[in-house]
Amino acid sequence: MKQVRWFRASSLAVITCMLSLAAAGQTDATTALQQRLYAQFKLTTVMADRSDIVTPGDVVDIHVPGLVMYAVASPLAPSNTYNHGRIGQGWAGFGKDLTIGMLSSGGAIAADYPHRTFVPEEKCWITGIQVQKDGVLFQLYSDPYDDTRYYANLKILFPKKNAIPSADEFLPKVAEVLTVIAQEDQGGQAAPPPVGSPVLTPVTYGAIPPPPPPNDVPPPTITLGQSISQVTTSFGQPLREVKLREKVVFFYKDMKVTFANGRVSNVE
Repeated sequence: MKQVRWFRASSLAVITCMLSLAAAGQTDATTALQQRLYAQFKLTTVMADRSDIVTPGDVVDIHVPGLVMYAVASPLAPSNTYNHGRIGQGWAGFGKDLTIGMLSSGGAIAADYPHRTFVPEEKCWITGIQVQKDGVLFQLYSDPYDDTRYYANLKILFPKKNAIPSADEFLPKVAEVLTVIAQEDQGGQAAPPPVGSPVLTPVTYGAIPPPPPPNDVPPPTITLGQSISQVTTSFGQPLREVKLREKVVFFYKDMKVTFANGRVSNVE
């Protein structure tokens, strides 16, 4: 009897140890994949009410048709799933729509919020990435379309259910759906959606240039290292201003001034 009890206790200990090792392996794989995804995609921060961007991250291209986004006024983002080369909504999307109806006030349902289906090579930002047991959930956020921003969840499923792949194995599948636009293509003035890159909306000032200086006063000059206030004191407000992360570009009638960390870094 003692041998039976010992055998059972030993077997239980072995099983517990194996389960602990498996759980630890899953945790390590999740952490490794999460870190690689964070390194691959710089996240965008949005306001609490989702009405606008606080800190822009990487702009990404959408390569597969069928991605559905709802207006940010919707209490929940719609659910999209990518698998076998296609994006669909399926039962997860149906369940999310039911939940949206329960959370909405005044009897509104999911269909009452503006929907938009995105086509390949349109662009958006990523506001969140979460590695789950069956795939990776990306939270997406769009540029304004007719003064309405949209958002959505997109889950990219793992090749094997409940088996977290390595980053080298999974990142090519992510690239089938989402890729970061080259850094040099993310700058400049955004064209009206849906054409052009979703970048920060330029601030436009009046089109009237500053008055010319009196004849007896030498024309203003600009040198590297001057501050923004020194430039605007000499040349007035620019015709157009574009913010590119840590850089700011002023456009005058015959001159473009680039500031880095608040100081003139280039004049063209």
